[in-house]
Amino acid sequence: MITPHAEGEPAPPTSMVMPRGSSTVLRIVLGAQLRRLREERRITLETAGHAIRASHSKISRMELGRVSFRVRDVADLLTLYGVTDDKDRQALLALVERANVAGWWHNYNDVLPGWFETYVGLEESATVIRNYEVQFVPGLLQNEEYARAVVLLGYPSASEEEVERRVRLRMARQRLLHSPEPPHLWAVLDEAVLRRPLGGPEVMRGQIDHILSALQLPNVTVQIVPFSVGGHAAAGGPFSILRFSQPDLPDVVYMEQLTSAVYLEKRDDVDSYLEVMERLCIEAEPVSRTREILLRIREEL
Repeated sequence: MITPHAEGEPAPPTSMVMPRGSSTVLRIVLGAQLRRLREERRITLETAGHAIRASHSKISRMELGRVSFRVRDVADLLTLYGVTDDKDRQALLALVERANVAGWWHNYNDVLPGWFETYVGLEESATVIRNYEVQFVPGLLQNEEYARAVVLLGYPSASEEEVERRVRLRMARQRLLHSPEPPHLWAVLDEAVLRRPLGGPEVMRGQIDHILSALQLPNVTVQIVPFSVGGHAAAGGPFSILRFSQPDLPDVVYMEQLTSAVYLEKRDDVDSYLEVMERLCIEAEPVSRTREILLRIREEL
């Protein structure tokens, strides 16, 4: 437990007591704590950088959780920020070691671009994952055959080995849904996702069966936006919203592009997408009709 500090001394908040999550999330949490401590002391980025023999831009990247941490650097910053209590220092330095532990997805670095690696790390620690899709079944709900068809569409010249590596990565991500404390996955699918027979009708029927099976999990919710709705709230395209239990970690909106991704975490931006997601859920068929609709589309393929 982090102990109270005397008036005027900076104190790491109680959220720093053994926070949970992937290394990606722990780096962000640690960076947020370091930024708070620096700002409480009114210390500039330049001064902090000088203390660890680095540039102000490195301090900025550390505070955003975008780089790994060295124990020595964090120890020097804590000294600069006036954190002298041994228990407080040890709690933060222990977090450094945990934040530097590579996640399981690092085994797939050969097929995992940096812009998507961040998403996988965030996904691993989210308590709620909300997806809206207009073209593909969300990765966490794809079966192997469908995932292979998606990979081949995106990487037509990839070797068979690379294709299988990408499929294996996608399947490994799905273990999250069966973990002891899984996130709640709430996916809203445009009807076009299910009508497009990617990989052929047989593959698509198998994919629909996979979604039907996933619906048996208490932490999976799927809604379908039918063609009859016409234009709808999310005309801008697919997106995901991730929510976390850590107080220092805001909701994140993720939008994937062809060779990169956009991450939004400003409150106004996130609120706008949350509003769109809520409207989509209202416009979509109710959850109680999802199974019926899936079975009907399966018969029509």
